[in-house]
Amino acid sequence: MPRLSRDLATWLIYLQLGLWGYFNYGFGPIVPLLRDEQGTSAAVAGLHSTAIAVGAVAGGALYPHLSRRFGRGPVLWACQAVIAAGVLGFVLLPAYFAVTIGLTMVIATAGIAAIGGIVSALSERHGPAGPAAISEANAVACAAGLVAPLLIGGAMRAGLGWRAGLALLVALIALVAVIAKIKGVRIPSGLATSAPQPAPVPVDGVPAVSVLADGLPVATVPVDGPPTASAPAGGSRARGSRPPLPAAYWLAWGMMTVTGAVEVVLSMWTAEVLRDQVGMSAGGATAVMSAIVGGMFAGRLAGARIALRLPSIPLYLGALVLSLAGFTVFWGAGSAAVAVAGLIIVGLGNAMHYPLAISLAVAAAPGQADRAAGVASYSMAVSFGAGPLLLGLVADQVGAHTAFLFIPVLIAGAAVLAWRFATTTRTPLTSALATDLA
Repeated sequence: MPRLSRDLATWLIYLQLGLWGYFNYGFGPIVPLLRDEQGTSAAVAGLHSTAIAVGAVAGGALYPHLSRRFGRGPVLWACQAVIAAGVLGFVLLPAYFAVTIGLTMVIATAGIAAIGGIVSALSERHGPAGPAAISEANAVACAAGLVAPLLIGGAMRAGLGWRAGLALLVALIALVAVIAKIKGVRIPSGLATSAPQPAPVPVDGVPAVSVLADGLPVATVPVDGPPTASAPAGGSRARGSRPPLPAAYWLAWGMMTVTGAVEVVLSMWTAEVLRDQVGMSAGGATAVMSAIVGGMFAGRLAGARIALRLPSIPLYLGALVLSLAGFTVFWGAGSAAVAVAGLIIVGLGNAMHYPLAISLAVAAAPGQADRAAGVASYSMAVSFGAGPLLLGLVADQVGAHTAFLFIPVLIAGAAVLAWRFATTTRTPLTSALATDLA
């Protein structure tokens, strides 16, 4: 097993992903507060999620060109500066709808571009141990997601407002930059396109390809059948040969899209339901959002190991059932304590939706791993763009609590897609998400 050596540059890269995680997880609970300030409908407020989707596409497209021109290190620091400037815009500028939508898009563009640099930097620096390093970076981002709603909610309860909690991110970015300057730590600035990729690890003698989780490669999954000369394992087919992605791939893509919508809808509107249904304060409801992230953090730690022992489809369906059970507890809660318990269970179930679906998608397209993973990234844009907007339209008519019944419909849709995937593929596809972590 490769040995992971964490030098100062590695810790710096971890922290940079954590800084993005602070905004990514902290912004969702702020959207209902912006809606109150702006006096907009739920559907209009949901367009902030659409702005994130647009920014995600732009950031993913821009990063390769920027890194080739300026080098990885400068681009990563520039992304941090853009995120800080965008957050300052939220703090200092009037909260007009056009302003907040534009700021959200700019911050998302910088954040997704930064993820591209973080992945390539860790892969280049750690070689075969790259997946383990990227997994740890992902854990740091998740930990930051636990803290962000608590700090933002705490600032509100202290009478400072949500802007004070969000502004803390600017101070953290500045602190990390100062420490890096004092210590003389530099991010490797090689071209992202030239970064060597860690070799896939065979699973039970079956060739494997690298897969992604939350946009970050963390594991390997076996492909059905050996690599061939025309379709090398872990890579794309020869240039000019672009056969269509198989039907099974698109079923897995749909699974990612639907469960992604579940996650973003919960992120955007749970705080409002807590306020309306169980009478929590705005600050308390914002802080309680950490319950979902905490459940996801624990679920990923446990799920990665369970996935070594169970086939992916049964595990995915089990995760959907767990999410539905948690949602049922949350939706029917008459007290804050019961609602929080439901959200923790929801997080435990949600933890494995994306990792399992992306592994199935890549495994369903042998010989096209790079292309399959790239196309899969657009499922996030669809989730962020459509999910909150649809729920907002319904919430304007029947209220957020009733509109949340949209979530069980999405979960049922994901289950149908998973069943179709299982019947479409001839052989069971098993997950090995924790191969590099065990």
